[in-house]
Amino acid sequence: MKKGYVYITLTTIIFSTMEIALKLVSKDFNPIQLTFTRFFIGGLFLIPFALSALRTKKISISRKDLGYFAFLGFLGTFISMGLYQLAVQNTKASVVAVLFSCNPVFVTILAFFLLSETIHKSNIAALIFEVIGTIVIINPLNTKLSVLGITLTIASTVTFAAYGVSGKKKCTKYGGIVVTCFGFLFGSLEMLILIGLTHITPIANLLYNNGMKVFSNIPLFTGYTLKTLPIAAFICIINTGVGFACYFKAMEETSAQTTSLVFFFKPILAPILALIIINESIPLNMTIGILFILLGSLSSILPNLLSQKQSKLGKTA
Repeated sequence: MKKGYVYITLTTIIFSTMEIALKLVSKDFNPIQLTFTRFFIGGLFLIPFALSALRTKKISISRKDLGYFAFLGFLGTFISMGLYQLAVQNTKASVVAVLFSCNPVFVTILAFFLLSETIHKSNIAALIFEVIGTIVIINPLNTKLSVLGITLTIASTVTFAAYGVSGKKKCTKYGGIVVTCFGFLFGSLEMLILIGLTHITPIANLLYNNGMKVFSNIPLFTGYTLKTLPIAAFICIINTGVGFACYFKAMEETSAQTTSLVFFFKPILAPILALIIINESIPLNMTIGILFILLGSLSSILPNLLSQKQSKLGKTA
């Protein structure tokens, strides 16, 4: 259990630096290029862990499930993380970090509709608190944030929650690290196909002429300099590879509910790190919004943790 909390601490720190690192190089790389690179390298990094998990379970992946992993990669990496990177480019890193931390609540809501899982009063309370927190951060009556950036962040958060719910059954069968590894690899390969298509002249011209320059002639190797290479390596290996490996190791050592503490502490740590590293201010409305989101996270996480504790006490009695 102690080892599990070490993994939770490492995951929280690594995930809290993600948006900051992405922001630091957001002007140097095309968002699709960076998303492809980090999930392809992150997926490669996870292969040994995934193969070890398959050997431990003594199972192999069926062709049908490979097809499902391709769907998960499209939903989680291609769509959600593509939107996520575009969001980082269009609004403050701290805002993206805080709003994205709401995804466990969306997972609960979607699991109720898609998997018929029970929804509790604490889940409804969490959703209300997090919606209030989100509205306070956006501050629609006097917003200085990019409307596009906020829209992209929320769309990314909801689609990532849908990815989590869609992958739940496969996680039960194969384990989270296997599902994540193959989702990363398939999603990045799907992005590579998109990148290839954007170099076909008629398609490139169509996208460029219709205000979608960012999707026209997407590069693969530009932007790498002595300044950007260390940050890009950190994003691919540490933020994506090591971060998700620690996340799933935390699940193995503790539980999904306990590991979700990551998304309780990230909204606190990420804005502080953004202030220190890239000098992003923390206005009063954002501080109040973070408090509401923390209340929402606490409403969602605390009942599960207390239930686990009572269960363990019952077994030892």
